[in-house]
Amino acid sequence: MTELLYHTDSYLKEFSAQVVGHVPEQNGVLLDRTAFYPGGGGQPNDVGQLLMDGKVYPVTSVVRGNVHIIEGDLPAVGAAITGQLDWDRRYKLMRTHTAMHILCGVVWRDYGASVTGGNMEPLSGRMDFEFERMQKELVNEIETRINAEVAAAHDIRVKIFPREEAFKIPDLIRTKINLLPEGIPEVRTVEIVGLDLQADGGTHVANTREVGKLRISDYKSKGGINKRIYLEIE
Repeated sequence: MTELLYHTDSYLKEFSAQVVGHVPEQNGVLLDRTAFYPGGGGQPNDVGQLLMDGKVYPVTSVVRGNVHIIEGDLPAVGAAITGQLDWDRRYKLMRTHTAMHILCGVVWRDYGASVTGGNMEPLSGRMDFEFERMQKELVNEIETRINAEVAAAHDIRVKIFPREEAFKIPDLIRTKINLLPEGIPEVRTVEIVGLDLQADGGTHVANTREVGKLRISDYKSKGGINKRIYLEIE
């Protein structure tokens, strides 16, 4: 099992690790520990580079199973490497992911609407909710409320619970479909203190003040009661 360093420290930019396996068909390597997020929950994977004996291996993608897809020949199993994230991109994604949780938390708290989907890129994203109707006045109200939560400077806490204990937490799953695989022994939660608590595997900033000003750039109906909100960080 790969030790997932990003689960406990989203701010880790560089780390040491050992190559423990190859995935030749993907030109991928497996590491005993990693700070590269493989993507999931709407958040894209990290990119960056691996360094070994002065040689640079660009990491072009990281996929499920923590396979690090690289350019160049595969370093030998057992080799000691240093991993470096593209930090500018990662930090923008951290800010964006936290912004999406702020949006989700406000909409759930104030309007009782469930999430039906979402996706993000650095400094922009979209989230789908179950709203009977959505008008400009409501969207403006939501924008004002999410920016108030950014300004409130809420701390963000990450915890890992045994599965049975985690599922005793009310409203832990905000999506219409429970995306947590059966059989996982532990559940990681992300809490925006005073606003939101969700099961989540992605990376986040430590305080909402790091997010920046939020703007709802667009909204539309996706059919029935599904409404989509587009969010940008200015």
